[in-house]
Amino acid sequence: MAYERMGDSPLTYQPCGYPGSKLRFRGPRRKLNGPYAAFLGGTDTYGKFIERPFPALIEARTGVKCVNFGWPNAGVDVYLNDIGVLMATANADVTIVQVPCVTNMTNRFYSVHPRRNDRFLEASGTLRAIYGEVDFTEFHFVRHMLQCLQKVSSERFATVIEEIQTAWVSRMQLLLHKVDSKVILLWMSARRPEDDADRTEVEFDPICVTRKMLETLRPMTDQVIEVTASEEVRADGTNGMRFSALEAPAAQEVMGPRCHYQVAEALGPLVAQMVAETNKAR
Repeated sequence: MAYERMGDSPLTYQPCGYPGSKLRFRGPRRKLNGPYAAFLGGTDTYGKFIERPFPALIEARTGVKCVNFGWPNAGVDVYLNDIGVLMATANADVTIVQVPCVTNMTNRFYSVHPRRNDRFLEASGTLRAIYGEVDFTEFHFVRHMLQCLQKVSSERFATVIEEIQTAWVSRMQLLLHKVDSKVILLWMSARRPEDDADRTEVEFDPICVTRKMLETLRPMTDQVIEVTASEEVRADGTNGMRFSALEAPAAQEVMGPRCHYQVAEALGPLVAQMVAETNKAR
């Protein structure tokens, strides 16, 4: 399938809100009635720079209403603290949860912005004590901060990230418990869960999630779907994306249209099946 680079033709995303939520999700706004699938996740689910992200592709393929609750750079805390989204999942026939990064959440080492989870706010006294030589006032983004900590001391970084991983598993379990519908956990990445999980480079999102962590969550889901973009797919770069010149660096860091098609192919039949089964049982 061929794609064209859209260059400086940015998307508007038609921001919209839903009852009980303070967030503005990608539109158009959908009615939360009748059969539908709810999609929770980060930048890829939202479809940043993508004209038709995988929730829209799945709806076009299956006819199932797909409501996109993706939020750029979302960590698990965004959804745990959003009553509106949790209410929407309770009414959904199935909820698809894209695996988020371990690091985009407040923990005992640092705090992040409550909605813009990639934004670093403050280091705790504990982290300052562990990394006494680091000036944390220089950091504005979690990723940059963690990359610097890893370079300063990989041994100390391993200790810090291990504890954050443990906290992430607990919060993901809590989120999956609160989602009152069938659940599909989606792994969408440029790597497999067992590869390079200790690295913080952007191409390895969701960073610091391991195979063991994913398998720990499996019993709380109805299905786990893994989509790993091949080198051929990643080689497409920003082809087919829509972004302004200023957005070009950010566009290079997200999955392209071909990966969204891969996800839609893997998820579509299962979403349709689960929605049909749920409605048949009613």
